[in-house]
Amino acid sequence: MTDTAKSPRPLPQPWQLTEPFWEAARNGKLMIQYDPVVKKYQFYPRSISIFTGRKNLEWREVSGKGALYSFTDIHVAPPGFEDLAPYMIGVIELDEGVRMMTPLQGVTMDDAVLGMRMKICWQKLSDEITSPAFEPDR
Repeated sequence: MTDTAKSPRPLPQPWQLTEPFWEAARNGKLMIQYDPVVKKYQFYPRSISIFTGRKNLEWREVSGKGALYSFTDIHVAPPGFEDLAPYMIGVIELDEGVRMMTPLQGVTMDDAVLGMRMKICWQKLSDEITSPAFEPDR
């Protein structure tokens, strides 16, 4: 007999380093780390600057806008995501210069074009977790 019970969708587990990101997301803001010495952003969160190795990072709100850098559609979803399939994920190059992989909404494989303008939207996954996604900026 096969087990037909579906796995629950795994949720991000905020911790001390990433809490500013997730707290801002709960409030509809996209915050990423910024190194004021080199005047550059970095993503994903780290304890030190990828540019200088210093612990001088600041959290700054960014525009939440960018361009579609890459994309694919998912037909065979991992455990916990079966109910979403098929769905699209993409890499967005934010105007601030970093890339984020996120779910895509409001776009299909037929109308997705590399370089198309995208803007952030939010997925409320639980009372504690609101996660970024991106949609076309029309």
